[in-house]
Formats: sequence, structure tokens, C-alpha cells
Amino acid sequence: MTVALWCILIAIFLPYLCTVVAKISGGFRIKDNHDPRDFLESLNGLSRRAHAAQLNSFEVTPAFAAAVIVAHLAGNAELVTINVLSVLFITSRLLYIICYLADWAILRSLVWFVGMGLIVSLFVVSA
Repeated sequence: MTVALWCILIAIFLPYLCTVVAKISGGFRIKDNHDPRDFLESLNGLSRRAHAAQLNSFEVTPAFAAAVIVAHLAGNAELVTINVLSVLFITSRLLYIICYLADWAILRSLVWFVGMGLIVSLFVVSA
């Protein structure tokens, strides 16, 4: 399996890292597990930002996975290029989560654009 394909697995689990941060910082209790979505929607501050980062991570993962798979199937790009772009994407997502948690809105948006650019790049190198 390539590094890029492993990056898809990492991207799938990144939202759950945000979930853990949201629940721990939000004072999650076992009784809240009966309706965890209601609990997550009631959060404020850091916990709410962690939940928002979780939702955004769920939204972007399918596009990244599709880009990596297309890049592999097209066979026009060097594997090293696909791997590097994928690692850079995961790095951008980690930075995005950090920026979201730290409430650095402008930097977070810039990092988001970089991540989206990396997804586009995976398609472009495949053409």
C-alpha cells in the first residue's frame, strides 16, 4: 500500500481526534452518550471549535480520498508526487485543526485553501 493510501486512512480518523477534544474539553459525561449530537451542538468556545473542525474534516475527507484514488488509477503521476501531495494534505489538515482550536480564523482559512489546493493538485498531476 502506498503512503498516499495510508493518508486516506489517517484522514478518515482525523475527525474523531477533534471529537475527543470537543468531548473532553466540553465536560462530556457518560450520560451524555445517550444523545451525543445534542451534547456536541450545545458546546461553546474551544469545545465548539473542535466540533466544527470535526464536521469540516468529515466534509473534506471524501474529496481527498477521491483525489488520491483518481491519481492512482490514472497512472499519469509519479508515485512520489502523489505521496508528497497526500502527506502535505494531512499536514495541512493537522494545521487546520490547530488553527481552529486556537481560534486563528484568518490563518485557518488560509490553511483550508492550501488543503483544497492540494486536492486539486492531485487531480491536475493525474491529467
